Amino acid sequence: MAVKQRDMVDPYKQTVVGKRQKLTTEEPFAPKYIQQALTLSSDPAGTYASRVKDRHVLLENPVRESRAKKERTAKQARKQAEKKSKKLKALGRNAAEAKGLWKLEKDATRFILFVSLHQLWMGYMSELLGLTTPDPSSSSHADKMPSSSSMHAKLVKADLHGSLLTVRQSRNPCLVGLSGIVIHETENAFKVITRKDQLKLIPKQNSIFALAIPLYSTLPPSTSEWAPAQMLQTTSEPFTVLDKPYIEFDLYGNQFCFRSADRSSRKFKAKETIEL
Repeated sequence: MAVKQRDMVDPYKQTVVGKRQKLTTEEPFAPKYIQQALTLSSDPAGTYASRVKDRHVLLENPVRESRAKKERTAKQARKQAEKKSKKLKALGRNAAEAKGLWKLEKDATRFILFVSLHQLWMGYMSELLGLTTPDPSSSSHADKMPSSSSMHAKLVKADLHGSLLTVRQSRNPCLVGLSGIVIHETENAFKVITRKDQLKLIPKQNSIFALAIPLYSTLPPSTSEWAPAQMLQTTSEPFTVLDKPYIEFDLYGNQFCFRSADRSSRKFKAKETIEL
């Protein structure tokens, strides 16, 4: 029995050069091609109208992933997220000491290198305490003295990295009079650079420190409360807070045994202190 061969539409057939093909909606290509491809159906037109026409047809059949594979993929994603979060966390005390982050080289233990840090700290204190600029017409500093009671609550929570501390009293007589710029504050000690380019570790326990605060603002006149605090870099010689009018406060080390980050969120209560 001879089967009549239908005229098949070949979409990959090369077109004749110089001959133009006219595509119209009277005989669309897709229905005609699909009906001719349905060779096993007795009614290709009915099959196309019921199963293909006006429907979304998936050209590929995606393989369904197993439940175990999905759980394994989710577990791997959680592990990678945990590793990334651990990398973003701050290093602990032991990890920082193991990597030597707080160790200075011998060439870096120079007082002049940390004067710029001290000047940045003075600008930070000027902005924190809201210090005013000096008045050239007034020669007296007594009327410019700010209220110390309003400064206490801010000073106990302030960052002291870059400040200039002097040991006023201590049970160790060798520490009395020692002065330097604070480069690292721990829970129980201050690490300072002295003017003799020496790195000293001063314990807080049983010591009273003198903290010098500038009396006037060291920020440029054009600095506003919305602009970042910048220090004047036009001076020919570096200066410290002791070279200008300043206010001095006493810090009792026994009441200051906290890390800098812990002091910023701690509530201090006013109470009398007796140092023996």
